[in-house]
Amino acid sequence: MCFIVPYSWCLCGIGVWYVYADQNSSLEKSMAVQPVVKWVGGKRQLLPEIVARVPKAFDPGTSTYYEPFLGGAAVLFGLSPQKAVVNDSNEGLINVYQVVRDDVDELIVLLSTYPNSPDFYREIRALDRDDEIFASLSDVEKAARFIYLNKTCFNGLYRVNKKGYFNTSFGKYKNPKICDEETLRDVSKYLNTANIDFRVGDFEQCVEGAVEGDFVYFDPPYVPLSTTSSFTRYTSDGFALEDQLRLRHVVDDLTERGVSVMLSNSSSPLVLDLYTNYHVFTVRANRRVNTVGAGRGKIDEVIITNYPVSVTVA
Repeated sequence: MCFIVPYSWCLCGIGVWYVYADQNSSLEKSMAVQPVVKWVGGKRQLLPEIVARVPKAFDPGTSTYYEPFLGGAAVLFGLSPQKAVVNDSNEGLINVYQVVRDDVDELIVLLSTYPNSPDFYREIRALDRDDEIFASLSDVEKAARFIYLNKTCFNGLYRVNKKGYFNTSFGKYKNPKICDEETLRDVSKYLNTANIDFRVGDFEQCVEGAVEGDFVYFDPPYVPLSTTSSFTRYTSDGFALEDQLRLRHVVDDLTERGVSVMLSNSSSPLVLDLYTNYHVFTVRANRRVNTVGAGRGKIDEVIITNYPVSVTVA
């Protein structure tokens, strides 16, 4: 397996491409589809490291890809499988992808009218404070609101409080690309040519149908490296220690069923202890969001697999 992976990355995202050839499938693919939203913890900058560790037995043209923590969908778009089951506990995020697939024209028209204004931002942000008003919004209006807040909020940080209200402040960007028509249409085209099953729910339920030959990629909220690292709450429920332990049990079960599994997480003592019986690779990543400036910069993360990997990343 060989990989050609030129890349340059930032949180807001710029064009990337890769080509990988598998001796079994003779598959060549270029990444033309970019993520629709910025996402803290998104995998654009680590995509070459992830692609380099995709199991040789996985064929995106025939096998099923599972991603229970979809987030910004960089890996889904990078692999561009023809069949996938993807999930996220964030209902608003999944609605965005479904609207991009089904109503991209209407979405583009609406987003094109949204100004980069702090007053308008606060008005749009406040819509979820009134359950009746929010429920009256169409799926397209909810998707446009989600994308707008994502593109104009501080650091693209999707964060809700304990009541489930979006509470990130206005980002004060000079000229954010609120309506990226080209990307929206590219994503819509891919979602309409592939069989992608979108789900909102628990990660364990998402992978119940996985069988030998399928590939599962887990990108859960990371185990914090410090007591002040609390950016894992992008739903009001959070992701607790019990969930990390349950995730390890799910990985064990999938392994016993012959399913190929890859997982990303922080390089924390807990993670290293949980996955001591698996293949663990340390990679360097940029931390773009932290409450303290000194906490930003390069950090160690881990990629974990239940199959051996021979890695070549260019």
